[in-house]
Amino acid sequence: MYGMYLSAEGANIQSKRLEFIANNLANLETPGFKRDIPTFQARYAEAIQQGQDYPGSQSINDTGGGVKLMNVDIDFSKSTFRDTNVDTDFAINGEGFFRVKDSEGQEFLTRAGDFDLDGAGNLMTQDGKYSVLDNTGKKITLDPLLPWTMIGAGNIEQDGDQIPLGLAQPQSLGDLVKVGNNTFRSLGPTTAVPNAKRDIRQGYLEQSGVSSIREMNAMIETTRAFEANTQLIQHQDTMVGALISRVLTS
Repeated sequence: MYGMYLSAEGANIQSKRLEFIANNLANLETPGFKRDIPTFQARYAEAIQQGQDYPGSQSINDTGGGVKLMNVDIDFSKSTFRDTNVDTDFAINGEGFFRVKDSEGQEFLTRAGDFDLDGAGNLMTQDGKYSVLDNTGKKITLDPLLPWTMIGAGNIEQDGDQIPLGLAQPQSLGDLVKVGNNTFRSLGPTTAVPNAKRDIRQGYLEQSGVSSIREMNAMIETTRAFEANTQLIQHQDTMVGALISRVLTS
């Protein structure tokens, strides 16, 4: 029943692809969200995978082994900006990520600049789970009783002091992995974005990198592929059942 197993693997892969598409669509309105792109690859038969045979042997094992999930890439394409007219909303026009830190002191990166000030004047992410950091890695804290403004190159000015918003860039975007809450962890070292390349727009938010049309088209395609594989399973099951009945009655 090798064909049945191939069809089952195909249906399983399409089901996984649907999960990624559904997650992308769920974050259609999430500021700074970067969509996931799962990549798949044809695999060898199990005997070749286990080293019991080799490709090109022309044996019964020298057949396709279906497909497998190879990797999940992140699309870091630049997204458009939305004017919010909110003082604590920031958008990075160019390279870099905002530096944020959780309550345990772990640092992460994010493109979502929908920040807010808590009662103590700490600049926090919208969900209140992460503190926004400056260029030195310290939490940004403002006096809630005094006015403040954003000046050139992403510096917050209050009472004569300037606090540069922390912007960092990994050596490669491939070093970034998603850790939830629209944040990334860098597997390698990061460097501060040079002043000449710092461009932060106040009162704007980077929109989600998800296109509803593109994702819906992918969902339709994936759903049809899933249904085709499940129908193949049913056909093969019917064929096997008919064969067994003929053998038993002969």
